[in-house]
Amino acid sequence: MTTPRIWFYHDGRHPHIYRYEPPMYREQFAACIDELAGTPVEAVSFCLGEGRTMLHETQAGELLGHNVTEWDHLIFRRAHQNAMGLIESGDDPLRLVCERARLRGIRLYPCLLVQNPGPESATVRCSDFRHKNPHLEIRARANHADLLWMDGLDFVHEEVRQERFAVIEETLSTYDVAGFELQLNVQPRFFHPDEVGSGRGVMTDFVGQIHEAVRRSGEDRELAVRVPLDLEMGYEIGLDVTEWIRQGIVDVVLPETFGGPHRLDPNLDFRPLLELTQDTDCSVIPALHSSVGSDRVGEGPISMMRAQACNYWDQGVDGLYLAQWFHHWPYEAGFYERLRELPFPDIMATRDKYYYIPTDSSFAAPAGAEAQLPVPLETDTPAQVSLVISDDLHAAHEEGRVHEVLLRIGLAQNTELDDVLFRLNECELPLDTCRRINQMYRMQAPRHRGGPTYWYVFRLGADAWPQRGENTLEVTLRHRDAAVVGTVSLRDVELEIHYLMGRSSPRGFVDADLGYYEHVVT
Repeated sequence: MTTPRIWFYHDGRHPHIYRYEPPMYREQFAACIDELAGTPVEAVSFCLGEGRTMLHETQAGELLGHNVTEWDHLIFRRAHQNAMGLIESGDDPLRLVCERARLRGIRLYPCLLVQNPGPESATVRCSDFRHKNPHLEIRARANHADLLWMDGLDFVHEEVRQERFAVIEETLSTYDVAGFELQLNVQPRFFHPDEVGSGRGVMTDFVGQIHEAVRRSGEDRELAVRVPLDLEMGYEIGLDVTEWIRQGIVDVVLPETFGGPHRLDPNLDFRPLLELTQDTDCSVIPALHSSVGSDRVGEGPISMMRAQACNYWDQGVDGLYLAQWFHHWPYEAGFYERLRELPFPDIMATRDKYYYIPTDSSFAAPAGAEAQLPVPLETDTPAQVSLVISDDLHAAHEEGRVHEVLLRIGLAQNTELDDVLFRLNECELPLDTCRRINQMYRMQAPRHRGGPTYWYVFRLGADAWPQRGENTLEVTLRHRDAAVVGTVSLRDVELEIHYLMGRSSPRGFVDADLGYYEHVVT
C-alpha cells in the first residue's frame, strides 16, 4: 500500500473535545473525520490526548482526570467529562474515530506526544506515573535544572521507555489503524545534556522496537516520526534520524522546524533529507503550517498556502503534512478552498502566490529555530537574505498571464532621511520606482502596532523579476539620519505574484492599479 500524500494532523482536543458541552455524542466525536470527507486528505494523524494522559479507553495509559477530585481548569474538566461520558456509554472515543475513518476511506494514524513537561505545567492533566516519578525527569540532576525543557522524561531510564511503549503497543493491538506517529518535536529534549551521546543509541533501539511492533501488528502499517528538519539539531538532542533511515526503522519522516513556534515558511530546504531517503522506502512528508503571526497577518491566505506548497513540491517531497490546520475550525469555505488545490502543483503554478520571509515578532523561538529576519543594518555594510520561489515568471509572461509582481520591503527604526539601496539578484531597484509608505506611527493596526517604520513597495518590471529557485535580496544602509539613535533593521520581505486567467483578462471588477498594495500594507 502506498503512503498517503496529504496528511492532516488533528490534536483531538482544541477544535473537538474542548468545544462541546457534555455529554458529547458519538456523532460529534466522529465529526473530526466527517469534516475532512471529500477533501484531498488521505490520512489523519489523530493525537492521543496530550501525551501524559489519554482521552480514550486505555489500560496501558491513564485517562485525563482520572486522578482529579477538584478541578482548577474548566476546559480540562470538560475534556474529562466528554471522554468519560462516551466510555461509560460504551463508545470508546478512539474506536469511534478509527471506525469513521475506515468508513470515509481515510487512513488513521494515532499520534503520541512522546515528551511533555512535568506535573507543574498542568497538574490536572498529568498522570500518576509522572506525579510519582520525579526521579525519572531530566532535571532530577540539579546541575542542569534551569535549562529549557529539563522537566521532561529522561529516556535513559527503562521505566520511561516501557511506559511509552505500552501505550503504543496497546493502540496497535486494539484499534483498526494504518500505523502510528511519534511526535518527537514537542518539548524536544530526551536525555540529560551530559548523556546525549550514549542516548542516541538508546533512542535508536527504542524507535526500532516501536517499528517492529508496528510491522508485527499489520503488514501494511507504517511508523511515522515528526522530527526537527535540521538533522544536526535533532542529532544534538539524541535523535539520529540519519541512522533510523539507514536501518529502515522509520517509514515516513515528517520534518518541521525545531521545537516551535511553527509558522508558515516557504523557504525551508528539504533536499538534504530527500538525499538520505533516495533509493529507500522511506517517505518525506514535510509539515505545512498556516500561521504567519506578523503584525498584519494571523493565518496565511490561500496565496501563501500555494507559495509554500509549490516550493515544497518543487523539491520532490512525497506529500504534505497539514500541521496545526485544526486552528481553522469551524471549517468554512476558505478552508476547503485551500485544501482543494494542495495536491496539484501544476494547477497552483499560475495562480496568485504570496511569498514571505518569517520575522521574529511576538514569538520566542528556542535556539536553532530563529527566523531569518530581522537583520540589523550597519552603515555601508550590505545585508543579504534569501527568498525561494517556484514560479517560472518568464514562461507565464510569454502566455500573457503575469499581471504584476510586487516586492515589499519593511525597515524598522528608520526615518525619511535615511538613504537605503536595494538590490534583487544584483539588480538595483531604483527608489524612484517604488511606493514608500510611512508607518512610523499607527493609532491602530490589523493585529498589533509593532512593525516596519517604512515600507518600500516595488512593482517589478520583467527585467527585475525574481528567478525560479533561490533569490538574494541585498539591502545597504548608505546613510543614517544623524539626529537619531538606535539600529535600523530589515524586518519584513514579501513578494506577491498576481496572475491573469488569460491574456488581457481582467482582475475582478476593479483592476489592481487603483491601489491594491496600499490596501494590503495598511
